[in-house]
Amino acid sequence: MDTTTRKRDLRDSMPLWAATPSISVITSKSAASRSYDVVIVGAGISGALVAEALADGRRSILVIDRRKPVTGSTMASTAMIQHEIDVPLSDLSRMIGEEKAARAWRRSAASVKALSQKVKSLDLVCSWRDKQTLYLAGEGGGARKLSAEFRARQSAGLEVGYVDGDTVKADYGIDREAALLSQASASGNPAQLAAGLLRAARARGVEIVEGVEITDLSEFGDRAVLATSSGSLIDAGHVVFCTGYEFLERVQQKGHSIASTWALATPPGLDLPGWLSDTLVWEAADPYLYFRMTRDGRLIAGGEDEGDPESYHSEAKMLSKPKRILEKLSDLLGVKLPDPEFTWSAGFGLTPTGLPYIDRVPGMSRVFAVMGFGGNGITFSQIASELIAGEIGGKPDPDRDLFRIPA
Repeated sequence: MDTTTRKRDLRDSMPLWAATPSISVITSKSAASRSYDVVIVGAGISGALVAEALADGRRSILVIDRRKPVTGSTMASTAMIQHEIDVPLSDLSRMIGEEKAARAWRRSAASVKALSQKVKSLDLVCSWRDKQTLYLAGEGGGARKLSAEFRARQSAGLEVGYVDGDTVKADYGIDREAALLSQASASGNPAQLAAGLLRAARARGVEIVEGVEITDLSEFGDRAVLATSSGSLIDAGHVVFCTGYEFLERVQQKGHSIASTWALATPPGLDLPGWLSDTLVWEAADPYLYFRMTRDGRLIAGGEDEGDPESYHSEAKMLSKPKRILEKLSDLLGVKLPDPEFTWSAGFGLTPTGLPYIDRVPGMSRVFAVMGFGGNGITFSQIASELIAGEIGGKPDPDRDLFRIPA
């Protein structure tokens, strides 16, 4: 039988997070039962958030992955946890209408706050820090573009400030025409976050299995049936595919594509401007540069995205792309930065609107797919956990129409 998801090497080289502690999770090599209330396929940040949201001590829940937990695309995240969607609100309004676009952005902001509260209530150790975001004018949008975006966000009820070029220079030492300053963002260690959520779910009875691949799925009446690579069958009341960019073949859309990105982390202990400790930075450009500072004084930066889904495997680009990112970063901040200590690359999913797909698989009533995250993977994973929990719990979310899989 064919596998149900498209296999991909989700990242290349070594991300910073692979060298950090507390990213392991206790797992089994096979499922203890052949029947569950919910099976979650994928043990990255999306699967971890969905599992934690559903784990009520009463449901029988299985999380299953062909890899070790946390070692897929989650490890490639730069963990700039923003409510700002890749597609600007002013552009998204023209694509799907002002009301829907405003709801999407407000929901994104609310999800960052909800995730921050969850981290604190579960006492997760993942270097979490609430932050603000500085969105700089760039080649893809100057002061006029940012002014229109500012008005759109204000109209949608979002907390945002307009910063003119003189103030950007005076307060941040950056030479740009303008910037927008917004709240409801955060940063953290994505591997520790996902592992902590999985451990919290496991403490409430969730079973986690690694090294087992799902090869087929079907529905029969009120049950979904999964076939595994070991030749066994598992049935469930509901199945949720949280497989990142290894999306379900049967829900692949013409507009859903895979792009390539590159990232780096400098050595720790850099002498950097104090404002960076509380601020995420990205720019209105294509491709855009984005960066943040960690608690131990590293800069984590990414960008140089390409539409080619295989480019991130290129050894030549693995050398040239981080070098270009570092050059841009040094020029923008006006400081000489050391060579990176870590560099990595990865694929990431794109949709035309920048919004993810969080929906039932077409033609199925008990199987959900969570896919297409763009640059907001962790933020959208939190939204997915809320929507999926509502659907399975019989309380449909009022924003579920925003994340439908196109017909």
